[in-house]
Amino acid sequence: MGSEKPRILIIDDDRIILDSLCELLRLEGYEVEGATKLATGMAALARGAFHVAISDINMPGGDGFELLRTLRQRWPQTVVIMITGYGTIESAVEAIKLGAYDYLTKPIIDDEIRLVVERALHQQALIQENQTLKKRLEERYGLDSIVGHDHQMQKVYDLIEAVAPSKVTVLVQGESGTGKSLVARVIHHRSHRADKPLVEVACGAIPESLLESELFGHVKGAFTGAVADKVGKFKAADGGTLFLDEIATASPALQVKLLRAVQEMQFEPVGSYKTEKVDVRLVLATNKDLESEVRAGNFREDLYYRINVVNINLPPLCERLGDIPLLAGRFLVKYVTESGRPIDGFTEDALGCMQRYHWPGNVRELENVVERAVVLARGRQIDVDDLPPKLIEQASTVRYDVTFAPTSLKKALEGPEKAVIEAALRANGWNRQATAETLEINRTTLYKKMKRYGLEGETAGRR
Repeated sequence: MGSEKPRILIIDDDRIILDSLCELLRLEGYEVEGATKLATGMAALARGAFHVAISDINMPGGDGFELLRTLRQRWPQTVVIMITGYGTIESAVEAIKLGAYDYLTKPIIDDEIRLVVERALHQQALIQENQTLKKRLEERYGLDSIVGHDHQMQKVYDLIEAVAPSKVTVLVQGESGTGKSLVARVIHHRSHRADKPLVEVACGAIPESLLESELFGHVKGAFTGAVADKVGKFKAADGGTLFLDEIATASPALQVKLLRAVQEMQFEPVGSYKTEKVDVRLVLATNKDLESEVRAGNFREDLYYRINVVNINLPPLCERLGDIPLLAGRFLVKYVTESGRPIDGFTEDALGCMQRYHWPGNVRELENVVERAVVLARGRQIDVDDLPPKLIEQASTVRYDVTFAPTSLKKALEGPEKAVIEAALRANGWNRQATAETLEINRTTLYKKMKRYGLEGETAGRR
């Protein structure tokens, strides 16, 4: 709806009423189109969007209720006002149930229609704003916000799609910087709880002495400094999702209380004997191997099995090097948009350098590197010199240590060639087509070389 003037469609088979309403609303500064038949009104809607539609209920060739149903299905952003000369309570209730904003009876009073149209336009503006906010949320927390073509990431996408609509508890595991909090937000925003709170708690950032109060709340006087009742995160997330990050840092005493809260969704605030019951969907995350922590006696086994219902493992960036150009491109668009700097992309040397780096900080580190490069880049493309010195230094140390022994060149190159092919296969998730494109050879040549070096068994069941 790019028109500067609000657009209003009026449908009424009474020509006198139609003309008078059109003239009145044009004088009010609106762009108005009139129709005497339902089919003509539908055709007008198909040609362009309207902010408000005003329709008579009783018309030859169809009725206003039919229009209302069609609008709700095809043009939900249009606000509908129904008018009739034979008003009844039943028809008014039916119109409102079907989604009409208001219901007026003839004769139409000028001041009344002015006020109703003004309010309807305000309602339409709210609808438009809500759709814009939803679109932004989807862009930020939709499945597309998690970038990657690697086969490990494809499994992550499948798991998110499967678990998001349910209430099942999800444990997200992965190194720091792999995107665990983003996965939690995507799960929430793709669930039926998306319009309810998403409450995030970084367990490792809260002192152990305060963590229990932070999670379950406390009552006034429960401890020194508790000058008023406080609602905990479990209660704040009631009806929505609670994301507990760094869950491995929870103390043994807190783990006991968490076990009951997770199992029964019941708890007592600190200093209270009153049991609180909530409806919360749990997503938990850790950068530690919880199974190893259980074996070491650092994490309760019963709590581990209770929270490990669905496990999503996020691979480190060094295991999905083929995704680096995609991720770097996404971050480049973000920071170029924010900064307004005229940067078109990366040079091949810069991308190659990034793909040889080991990325201990994972995706978060890559984002920081791209943000820095956007600020410091001297040309229209980000080159090697625009990357951090430690990245260039570490990437440049990747080389072959060659010692010569009397042999043919072809034989001498077999070791390095096998290593390059195997590394490319791993970076592309053992996808032959993607690997062949990366190495700039055809798929048949790749397959022959894989067979020669005994690598074809690794790709069983893959394409």
